Amino acid sequence: MIACNTLIRAHLSNLRCKLDLNPKPFFFPLSLRLLTSVPLCNRISSCRIRTRSFSAIPEVAPLEDESLEDLAKDTVEHLLTHQDDVARLMKMERRSGMDIHSKRWFPYLDRFKCGSESLSSREVIEAVAPVLMEERKERLKRVVRNRSYSVCLVVEGLCDFGNVSATFRSADALGLQSVHVVSCDSSKRYRENRHVSMGAEKWLDIELWNSPKECFKVLKSRGYRIATTHVGMDAVSIYDMDWSRPTAIVVGNENRGISDEALELSDLHCSIPMKGMVDSFNVSVAAGIVMHHAVCDRTMHLGCHGDLNEDESQILLAEFLLRHNNSSISIANEYAKRKAHMPLIPRL
Repeated sequence: MIACNTLIRAHLSNLRCKLDLNPKPFFFPLSLRLLTSVPLCNRISSCRIRTRSFSAIPEVAPLEDESLEDLAKDTVEHLLTHQDDVARLMKMERRSGMDIHSKRWFPYLDRFKCGSESLSSREVIEAVAPVLMEERKERLKRVVRNRSYSVCLVVEGLCDFGNVSATFRSADALGLQSVHVVSCDSSKRYRENRHVSMGAEKWLDIELWNSPKECFKVLKSRGYRIATTHVGMDAVSIYDMDWSRPTAIVVGNENRGISDEALELSDLHCSIPMKGMVDSFNVSVAAGIVMHHAVCDRTMHLGCHGDLNEDESQILLAEFLLRHNNSSISIANEYAKRKAHMPLIPRL
């Protein structure tokens, strides 16, 4: 009998729990509560809420993510073996390869071709910038402020695209905008290296060359001195160089180093002082060390590494906005069409 009563009590207790005879007050989820509540506003006032305004151009859709096909085209391996796609990566019109009349090299003209029409950098920014998050726009502006063409990187004859990718990533991170690749071996198959470069190639100006002679001739016409990294008796320490001068840093093959042709054509040889038993770094590490020191030296003596003037900064910002996403090009083209159909206002 006792056992039976115990069993009945347990059953009733279980039933009471299921029916919840003393229900707790019901609260709306936080997202459904009235936002006019003062305590609630105070509680979330320190949170950052991201908003995006499309009031300037309501007919334009938000920028879409890149397709897998486009990402595949922008890998380092693909770009370095398809010259047309390297040219496709850069959007604003560029100057000719050689420019003996300019005191300081800057590659872009203030013009973006949209079919039969063209847009200035100001118009590109006016068209594309409103559809980007404010945080993204500020980051692009900050990157442009720290960019320079006064120091560029040249990689000669590298066999491993992983090393090329790593040098690209370092160049982008340190504020170098221009990189040059001389005679990469495209006859081999390489693994995917986008994870090594972290997509840095998308934001760099990449130029491909068939020989050191061809590359160095153009770079010298742009005002660069050619500094090849080389361990030799005539090598100058990178710590003794004047990095305020426009300089092209050249790193060579993983096994053979800089070619004899490149050594002969360069203006000087430079080296990183070694303190250990080995007498060389991995090529991507060496490139990173030299670039980092160049940027630090320029910052110490010039106040900053970035040295673009106001017009150049505006043009490079427009270039970055066009590279940001495939939809950027469509937006710019639509803007150009509207511009073409606008009636001309006669000047007084």
